[in-house]
Amino acid sequence: MALTVHTLELGRAATDSLFFVKHRTPGTLVSAPVHGYLILGGEKPIVVDTGFRDDDVMARVGFVPDLREENSLAAQLDRYGVAVEDVGAVVQTHLHMDHAGHIDEFPLTTPVVVNRTEMEFAAGGLQGLGYAPEDLKHLIDRTHAPGAMRWLDLELTEPVTVAPGVRCEYAGGHTEGSLVVYVDTGEGEAAICGDILYDIEDQAVQGLMQNGFLEPQVSNNFTGSLRQEVAAIKKVLNKATFVLPGHDRGAKVENGEIVGRVDGLSVPGPILPLPSPGAGIVLQPQNPLTREHP
Repeated sequence: MALTVHTLELGRAATDSLFFVKHRTPGTLVSAPVHGYLILGGEKPIVVDTGFRDDDVMARVGFVPDLREENSLAAQLDRYGVAVEDVGAVVQTHLHMDHAGHIDEFPLTTPVVVNRTEMEFAAGGLQGLGYAPEDLKHLIDRTHAPGAMRWLDLELTEPVTVAPGVRCEYAGGHTEGSLVVYVDTGEGEAAICGDILYDIEDQAVQGLMQNGFLEPQVSNNFTGSLRQEVAAIKKVLNKATFVLPGHDRGAKVENGEIVGRVDGLSVPGPILPLPSPGAGIVLQPQNPLTREHP
């Protein structure tokens, strides 16, 4: 079944540059989009990640948020003719505050798909305010409503198909329970990868501060080992035709290498080739990763 994946523009948040990419221009403020995704073409729409609840949850951890009326989950779904009540399932790549902020807007009849380890890690307090208590308390309540949660145990099972053409796999990076959603688009699989990648250009195209061929750079926000994080990035790049991160516009991949950037908000869709070396990446106005250099 050929499906399409559409970007939900759920606000922006700014913080220090080296949070997104290790070693990059410390002290420089970088503003990044916050994305969810909408999968269409199946029996029912599927939402992947839901953005942040409000400005306060981001400000608690030092981010400068930008959340406007048009970034509401309902407004973004409405762009595609979808209402919250129409959604057949919500899949969470992980539960950080900028990804799990609006789960409580979905009725309890809509199953929320979470890797069980992620919920255990989130509730365990190891990352403090990285997880919003408002989000976690709702998920605890949801756990006790029959059918409102669908737990995965991806570290112990094979990948799980949650709908025809939509498969969840253990990510192996970012957080202890992160997952990647693979979607069969008919032109190859699109990997909705959460925060395995923050900045495709500097992490996976340039490999900032790396010497190895196709050796990616990591962020400064992961909970496993450095080697696990690098491997998680490589795994996604070697399995997918498209990569769709939580805070940058997507890219096309061939043989583990980024070959173009998604031009727009949908996959499949137009692809812009990478610029010549040294020319600098062309960022589109509808979804840039904005850098503010001194």
